[in-house]
Amino acid sequence: MTQEQLIARGINDERVLDAFLKVPREDFVSDEWREFTYQDHPLQIGCGQTISQPFMVAIMMALLELQETDKVLEIGTGSGYVTALLAEIVSDVCTIERIEELLINAKKVLGELEYKNIHYKLGDGSLGWVNALPVITEFDKIIVSAGSPNIPHSLLSQLKNGGKLVIPQGAQAHQELVLYEKHDEGIVTHRHGGCVFVPLIGKEGWEA
Repeated sequence: MTQEQLIARGINDERVLDAFLKVPREDFVSDEWREFTYQDHPLQIGCGQTISQPFMVAIMMALLELQETDKVLEIGTGSGYVTALLAEIVSDVCTIERIEELLINAKKVLGELEYKNIHYKLGDGSLGWVNALPVITEFDKIIVSAGSPNIPHSLLSQLKNGGKLVIPQGAQAHQELVLYEKHDEGIVTHRHGGCVFVPLIGKEGWEA
């Protein structure tokens, strides 16, 4: 998968590629989909949610230019696969999931893989890391694994100056992948083509 679906299609961030080589995607896929584990498309994980297409995940991670010292906020824990990939690279991952069943399952798998730098929250991801432990008010990077009609203000407010946020933005049926960079003088926006994600449900996303 790494060679044929990522490197061959232009992913050259060594940290990202190393993470994909280390994390066993099959551990995050149910038995009924196991034979499709390393194909380049999303798979159902239950509760109307999916484990994202590997190439799209790699693009999002590469755009963030992840560093070892980064504190990263992940919106949409889902299966926990992207959480694990992030945890292989950065110092801390704070991940939010609104569906309790998915969060319980992800914590179980990630615990079995012995990750120690992941912090969990059950709640509205569109509001970010509020009323959660550890207390972190600003993040170096934010990755949103669900499509939003607009950029949630709460997430931008929790992004450090110099930080990057990547999010699928647009209609529920189809979005555009957008990278935001926050600077003292304002927000710089970069657009990176079409994509399709499940909707971001929440106060600053789509209504349930």
